Amino acid sequence: MNKIFLKRGKDDSLRRFHPWIFSGAIHHTSAQPEEGETVEVYTAENEYIATGHYQIGSIMVRVLTFDHEPIDQQFYERKLATALDVRRSIGLAPRPNGQPTDGRMTNAFRLVHGEGDNLPGLVIDIYGKTAVMQAHSVGMHTDRHLIAAALQKVMDGAVENIFYKSETTLPYKAELGQENAFLLGGSTDDIAMENGLRFHVDWLRGQKTGFFVDQRENRSLLEHYSKGRKVLNMFCYTGGFSFYAMRGGAQLVHSVDSSQKAIDLTNANVQLNFPADPRHEAFAEDAFRFLDHIETPYDLIILDPPAFAKHKDALHNALKGYIRLNRKAFEKIQPGGILFTFSCSQAVNKDQFRTAVFTAAAAAGRKVRILHQLHQPADHPVNIYHPEGEYLKGLVLYVE
Repeated sequence: MNKIFLKRGKDDSLRRFHPWIFSGAIHHTSAQPEEGETVEVYTAENEYIATGHYQIGSIMVRVLTFDHEPIDQQFYERKLATALDVRRSIGLAPRPNGQPTDGRMTNAFRLVHGEGDNLPGLVIDIYGKTAVMQAHSVGMHTDRHLIAAALQKVMDGAVENIFYKSETTLPYKAELGQENAFLLGGSTDDIAMENGLRFHVDWLRGQKTGFFVDQRENRSLLEHYSKGRKVLNMFCYTGGFSFYAMRGGAQLVHSVDSSQKAIDLTNANVQLNFPADPRHEAFAEDAFRFLDHIETPYDLIILDPPAFAKHKDALHNALKGYIRLNRKAFEKIQPGGILFTFSCSQAVNKDQFRTAVFTAAAAAGRKVRILHQLHQPADHPVNIYHPEGEYLKGLVLYVE
């Protein structure tokens, strides 16, 4: 196994268990590692300190363990078993007998959340009997079959299909020629359940793993604010917020997304839960254009856009985008309205997002109160040694 040696004094963050090693911290290697290769990391004093996946780029090593141990199927079994125990402890993953732990009729959750579960570069979402696995590093791609075998064993029959969906998440310069495919099974049953509501999961062609399970608790909160309101769900994707609003008793719900494919899936999900319900209408249109020409007096608006900043170089433009978007919503929402507004950009921190929203409110001349400050749910944990993992930020606002 190749060894990587750090520059003197560059091991401090690793002693605090931070899971990333940047290229500037590396002094030399014993040989040139292949991208995705498992490497051992040593201090300048030749002391072992970590093992991880090597990758070309700014983050050169993603740490898998700080113990001197092999990275094999048994390693992944232990990590996945720990992740499963966490989800059982918070009432999401089924018990060994297959019964939900809390009776909430939910079979969709995140089993592995990268650094938050000490498996940087790996995401696994569970939709009923199907696991969708996504690699964000070449190392996790290289180990995908080991991980799939470990997952199958740890889930003990609860997972019958494993779909590998990493075509768009791996570094294109690695030239892996990756295609999305089943590693186990091949089910066409794409319906999952969340808090008793059903939805189609487009794990073949959809964004992320097919559904945004990170908004589960925020959708549930929205349901309690929806009764009697006229709801606008911007960037609706597959309509999650929309059908929660309908169950909450909304007077009408309009769903907007620039993608016709997303609108088709939204309509299918609404039909699945509320067949032939006249309260819902969907529009395939640009968000800013739609907000410019609003005629319906909406009194509940959801803004859940895709990441405006995928890296720090885009931060300035992202903040301008959040100000512009939220200002339009503040200008259009009815007095006494409720605004749910989000950022999923990891490069934008909570304070920056909040400042952008406040700037928008002031520019629109509206008086605004914070009712809730929102974040990612417990099945998307943040490693206390890796605060960068806190990516989802949201505010629920009352607008006079």
